[in-house]
Amino acid sequence: MSPREDSPILFTGNAHSAFAAAVARALEIPLGDALVGRFSEGEIRVKINQNVRGRDVFVIQPTSPPVNDHLMELLILLDALKRASARRITAVLPYFGYARQDRKDQPRVPITAKLVANLITVAGADRVLTMDLHAGQIQGFFDIPLDHLFAANTFVEYFNTQRAIPDLVVVSPDVGGIKMARAYAKRLRADLAMVDKRRISHEEAQVMDIMGEVDGKNALVVDDLVSTAGSLVEAVRALKEAGAKEVFAAVTHPVLSGPARERLMGSALKELVVTDTIPIPADRMLPKIKVLSVAPLFAEAIRRIHQEESLTILFHDHWDEGAKETAKKEAHKEWQGNPRRITR
Repeated sequence: MSPREDSPILFTGNAHSAFAAAVARALEIPLGDALVGRFSEGEIRVKINQNVRGRDVFVIQPTSPPVNDHLMELLILLDALKRASARRITAVLPYFGYARQDRKDQPRVPITAKLVANLITVAGADRVLTMDLHAGQIQGFFDIPLDHLFAANTFVEYFNTQRAIPDLVVVSPDVGGIKMARAYAKRLRADLAMVDKRRISHEEAQVMDIMGEVDGKNALVVDDLVSTAGSLVEAVRALKEAGAKEVFAAVTHPVLSGPARERLMGSALKELVVTDTIPIPADRMLPKIKVLSVAPLFAEAIRRIHQEESLTILFHDHWDEGAKETAKKEAHKEWQGNPRRITR
């Protein structure tokens, strides 16, 4: 994309500027000029340094740790752009924080994911673009359009090409992840298993049983996020005790908080493959962690949103080959017939 008047404008806060820059490079446009800093007492200061009146604007900001700071940066950026008369504002959240607080699972607790959705909407977002929500129903928390991308294509390509694993069984870490695991197993032509666990606290879980055959096989645990790594490390231990040869993991969002680094270092996990939706600080990086970039996927989604094209081919995590070919042909036809398209 060339930085013309009809091209989108990308802005970012301080959450993951490297990711935003990678998206901008993929689109061949510069990042927008904005000041996102702090006053002396710690209040967030935002100023948009270029004209955005009537423009299609995208704010790239994962609400990753420190979650509250980055969420406030996002909200203030949205408000500033709305007051600057941007035509449409899309909040691009590679990682949606507070997603685990999506229901009342005990008395007198909030549904914080819904609260955050309301805040983003009221702040000025016209639509949201995100990836691998912790719970799919969070899409319904928004009263504005939401496009939900999946990292499955990126992981499957990696494990089918660069890291082909023989005798593979895909493992869901819990009952809620069985649909995702089944999609991976189908596309990797692997068997399927599931960890039956009992949650002790919000950070710890105890494995009760392994459902499925893992003895003598290499296991791939798939999940949407790894926080303190307690559940993942416990699953690895149980899989090894059940006879698994090597255990790998593919996890979209590497939160890696608290004791995660120490737990992963001491575990038998062979490799943890993650995406770059969240930056990993140098003091939390490990040799067994492999980072795959989803910036090109977000760039293509932004291009399609800007040009009012279908995102179907991007956000379906699994389908049959016939449906995929049909979608490709429809997308190509739409691209050829769209007079507003932006040439690369």
